[in-house]
Parts: sequence; C-alpha cells; structure tokens
Amino acid sequence: MSTFKAFRTFNEDGKVAGRMVEMTVDRLDPGEVVIRTLASSINFKDALSATGTGKIIRRFPCNGGIDGAGVVESSTDPAFKPGDPVICTSYDVGVAHDGGYAGYMRVPASWVVKMPAGLDAYEAMALGTAGFTAGLAVVRMEANGLKPANGPVIVSGATGGVGSIAVDILARLGYHVVALTGKEAETDYLKQLGAKEVMLRSSLNLEKIKPLDKATWAGAVDNLGGDVLAWMASTMQVGGPIASIGLAASHTLNTTVMPFILRGVTLCGVDSVNCPMPQRTEVWKRLGSDMKPPHLAAMTKTIEFSTLPGAFDAFIKGAVRGRTVVRIA
Repeated sequence: MSTFKAFRTFNEDGKVAGRMVEMTVDRLDPGEVVIRTLASSINFKDALSATGTGKIIRRFPCNGGIDGAGVVESSTDPAFKPGDPVICTSYDVGVAHDGGYAGYMRVPASWVVKMPAGLDAYEAMALGTAGFTAGLAVVRMEANGLKPANGPVIVSGATGGVGSIAVDILARLGYHVVALTGKEAETDYLKQLGAKEVMLRSSLNLEKIKPLDKATWAGAVDNLGGDVLAWMASTMQVGGPIASIGLAASHTLNTTVMPFILRGVTLCGVDSVNCPMPQRTEVWKRLGSDMKPPHLAAMTKTIEFSTLPGAFDAFIKGAVRGRTVVRIA
C-alpha cells in the first residue's frame, strides 16, 4: 500500500504540536468517500490547532486542515464516483476527524459537496471555510431583508480571510462597502477589493458606546466580537441585519436590547460548521456564480505542502491578509 504525507497533530506529554508524517489510507478515520487531496488552505483555526495555541483539536493524533478539495478516489456511496471533483469542509474535519493536510482524506459521504460549476479545487480552497462563512453571512443577511439600495454595509476585520472575501462579494453584488480595519497600511488593498470607504478602528470611541447611536449601517459583517460588535449594534439602521462571524477581539458582548427592540436589528449567528447540507450546497453554488469574488486571485497566495509547518506563526501574530492555499498535489 502506497504512503503519502500528512501534517498530523499530536498531544505528547501535554504538549500539542503538529509535524509531517507518512501515512496510508487504511490509517485514516473511517468514511464512505476517499478523496485524493489536491489543495487545502490555512484558516486561523488551523493555526491555533497546529501550534497548540487554542484547544481546537478534540482527538489526538489527528490530521489537521479544516478544508480539503480534490477528486474522489473511491466511494461506497453511489452519490459519488471516482474522478468526481469535490469539496469537504466543516463538521469534524481537521478537529476530530482526519482533515485536509494529507495526500488523502476519508470522510463520511454526508460531509462531501460536489464541486460547483465555476470553481476548481484551488479556487475552492482560496475560498475555503473563510469564503464559505462569508458567503453564508451574505445569504443570512439577504434573508433578513438586506438589499444594496438599503444603504452602506460595514465589514470588520476586513483584511482577514473572511473579511477580505466578504468585502469582495458584497462589492460585486452592488453594495456600498465600508471596510473597518486596524491596519491603515492596507487601505489600498481594501479599496482594490471594492471597499468604497476604509474606516480605522482607532477612530472609534469604544469606551463610551451609546445604547443607540446614529443609525448608519444597513448591514454589518463582524469578525471581531466584543466592543466592535456592540458599537455596530448601536449604529444599525432600522431593520438592519448583523452577521456575527468571529471573536478575533473578544467572545463577550456587552450591549443592550435597545437596538433590537427599538430598531428591529437582527443579530444573525453564522455557524459554518453545522450548516445544513441543502443550504451548504446552495451557498457553494453561489460562490461559483454570482457571489464569486472577482479579486480572489489577488487576495490569495499559494504555498507548497512541504512549507506548511512554518506558515502558522504569521497567522497567530495577525500578520496575514487575505487567503493562503496549500498545494497538496
């Protein structure tokens, strides 16, 4: 049986760390579908798990990588045939089930999405969990009445993977996008993605957030949590939806009910892990069509699988913008 490389995370004497190993398919976690992995990606969650910085992986050892795309090698489920191009993200992938940082994945058929028209494996991983999350956020906000004519939409954490893609998608769909960032040097980058305005977090007074402030935003995508999310809630227009995606700044939320009962603001939780498969499939289809970010290539860099172990530190330090694809094969 032929071997392949995998980046596998171990807990040895209480120390969590990942390293490259040789594996065979029969050692992978069980599943109906065996996928020859062509590409994966790096998300902040991957960096936390690979370095032991965050308690992400729930079972050791485990192949990392919460994203994977490739072609079906074999399947005992008739829904998939050898050669089918597919995507596998979310669920337990890379946290409690061997993930995309390996030459092969073996996963339950119920976790697998057929590659939509308009995408290939590398584009799918340039999107990855970050792009799927951004797309799901837009869909959730649209379902709660968001339209381009309603007014400006603000995106926090705008230079990150989710933020960059959200800016690009919203701009493509015709929204007036305001990018909120702590990185003034990235102003030109954000405007290239389609942001009409760039707002610096340093311009906000987050120590004195009013229960209700000037009604400004028709919609909001928040990657930070904490005080920024509380400020967003206080500045939403009547009926405006907020997509809550991340907690890069804080997992806490200190606000009042006033935006929700006096302005009808909607707080949409965006859970990319447990999204039902029908909606998951629909979001991926749109990511290959009307929501495909036009600047996806410009915001993405590709690294070779062999260099993966050295790539995580920059994510932990917040020194990365856009997306990083890992070329597995």
